[in-house]
Amino acid sequence: MSSQSNYWGAGTSIVLRRFPRLLLPPTNISRPALAASLWLLHKLTNRAIKSYRRNQERRQLGPDVIEVPSVEFKLPWNIDFIPFANEARERGYVNDAMAPFLDSVGNIFNLTLFGEDFIFTNEPEHVKAMLSTDFGNFVKGRSNHEKMFSLLGEGVFNVDGDMWKFHRSMTRPYFSRERITHFELFARHSDAAISKLLAHPHGAVDFQDLVSKFTMDSASEFLFGINVRSLDQSLPLPHTTETEGNRFSAAFTGVQAHAVVRFSYGALWPYMELFSDRTRKDMSIIEAFIQPILEAKLGLKKKGGLEDEEEKETLIDHLVKLTDDEKLIKDELLNIMVAGRDTTASTLTFACYMLATNPHVLSKLRAEVLDHVGTSSHPTIENFKEMKYLRAVINEVLRVYPPVPLNQRECVNSTVFNSGGKQYFIPAGAAVIYSVLFMHTRKDLWGDDAEVFDPERWLDDRYKKYVLPNPFIFLPFNAGPRICLGQQFAYNEISFFLIRLLQRVDQISLAPDAQPSNSHPPKSWAAGPGRRAVEKIWPKAHLTLYSYGGLWVRMKEARN
Repeated sequence: MSSQSNYWGAGTSIVLRRFPRLLLPPTNISRPALAASLWLLHKLTNRAIKSYRRNQERRQLGPDVIEVPSVEFKLPWNIDFIPFANEARERGYVNDAMAPFLDSVGNIFNLTLFGEDFIFTNEPEHVKAMLSTDFGNFVKGRSNHEKMFSLLGEGVFNVDGDMWKFHRSMTRPYFSRERITHFELFARHSDAAISKLLAHPHGAVDFQDLVSKFTMDSASEFLFGINVRSLDQSLPLPHTTETEGNRFSAAFTGVQAHAVVRFSYGALWPYMELFSDRTRKDMSIIEAFIQPILEAKLGLKKKGGLEDEEEKETLIDHLVKLTDDEKLIKDELLNIMVAGRDTTASTLTFACYMLATNPHVLSKLRAEVLDHVGTSSHPTIENFKEMKYLRAVINEVLRVYPPVPLNQRECVNSTVFNSGGKQYFIPAGAAVIYSVLFMHTRKDLWGDDAEVFDPERWLDDRYKKYVLPNPFIFLPFNAGPRICLGQQFAYNEISFFLIRLLQRVDQISLAPDAQPSNSHPPKSWAAGPGRRAVEKIWPKAHLTLYSYGGLWVRMKEARN
C-alpha cells in the first residue's frame, strides 16, 4: 500500500482536475451568467472579509463582548422583512414590525437587511449612551440624511457635526424665555379653534383635524409672520377621511408620509424612486408658499427694513438677519415646523382621547383649571407652574402616546452596549433604532401598571421610585445635546390650549358612529397584548403619532 494514502483522500485527484474550472469560467459561458457569477463571488468574498474584520474588532473590545442576538427571516438578506414591515405599518399597532421580537429575542436584537445591521434596542442605558454619554459616536448618519433630504435638507434635524452645531447655535436664541412665554399668539388661534369646535354643539367633530389646523396656523405665524389660515377651512364631516383643507397643510402632511416609507425599504429605497421623487409634488407646494415670504424678507434686509423689536420678530426675521443663504433658511424653517406643528397636534389629540375615555381625569383637571384660572381669563406662565395636575396629565399623555415613537442613530466607531450583565458589540456603520413608545410602557421600568393611563404616577411615590433615579426611561423630547429646543414652547402651547378648552367644555365623549368605517381598531386587538386591548381608536405613525381616520368626538359646552 502506498504511503500517500495516509495523506490524500479519495476525491483529491478529482478536485485538482476541476480546480482550473473553479477559478476560470468556461469559454462558452454567457455574459449575463458570467456577470452574475462574478457579482456573487464578489458578495461572498466581501462578506467573508467583513465577517473576519468584524470578529477582530469585537475581540479587541474585550473577551466577553458578544454579538447582538439576531432575527432571521426565511429569504436571503431578510428581504421578506420588507413586506412584513409594510403589512405591520398598514394593519398593525404602532411599531408592530419590531414588537414580536421583544418577546422572542429580548430588548436588543439585530435584523440584518441586505447585509446592513439594523440593531433595535429597548434599553434606557443604551439610549443614554447614544443621546448623551457617547453622543459623539452616534450620529444621524448618511442613510438617514438621504432618506429625509427631500423634506429636511441640510436642516438641524438632518445633519451632524459642525453643520449641526451651526444650526443649533443659530436657532437657540430665538427660543428665549421671553419669547416662548408671550401667549398672544396662542390666545388668538386657540380661541378661534375652540369657537369653531363649539359651533357644532350636537354634532361630531374631528378633533385631530381641528388641532392640526390650530398648530399649523400658530406655527406658520410664529415662523413666517404669516398665518396660513387653515382654521378658515370647514371642518370635515362625519364618514369622510379627507377634507378640502389648506394646500400647504395637506402637502406638509403628505411629504412626511412619503419620506417615512423609505425607511421600510432600507437600502432598496433609491431603486423604488429611480425615475421619480415621491415627495416632489408636495414639496413644490410648500416651497411655493415659503419662497415669496423669504424673498420679501431678504429684500427688506437690503433696505434695512426688518423688524427691530425682538418681541415682534419671527423666526424667519431672526434667520435672515444672520444669513442671506436662501436654502439654509428654508431648510431650517421646515425642520422647526416639522418639530413644532405635528408633535404638538399629536399630543393634543391623544390628550383629548384620554380625557374622553377617563372622565374622572377630565373632572379633576377641569376643577384645577377653574380654581387657578377661572372660567374666562387667559392663563399665565405662573398658572402653569402652579397647576401640578395639568403637567401630570400632559406628561402621562407623552408617556403613553409619545409623539415620535421611533428614532434612530448610526454608530461611527465600533463600541459596546452594557445591560443585564452582558456586553453587546455594536459595529461601526450599524443603524441603532430605539422606541420610546416601548420603553415608556415597560413594566420592569414603570411598575405593573405601566400600560395604564394614570396621571397620578407623576404626583405620588411612583415618580420617586421609577423616574427620578432613571430619567432616561422618559424621553418624549429626546435628551443630551440634541434635546428639543422647543420643549418648553410645546408644554406652554399644549397647556394653554387645554386650559382654554376646559374653561368652556365639561364633557367629552368619543363618537365612534362618526369614525370612518375602515379606521376602527381591528377586533383581534381585544385579545392582544399591551394597550391595543383597550384602544377605542387606531394609533398609527409616520414621523409622528396620529389617530388613523381622525379623532371624532362630541363635546358639551359648560354652563359656567
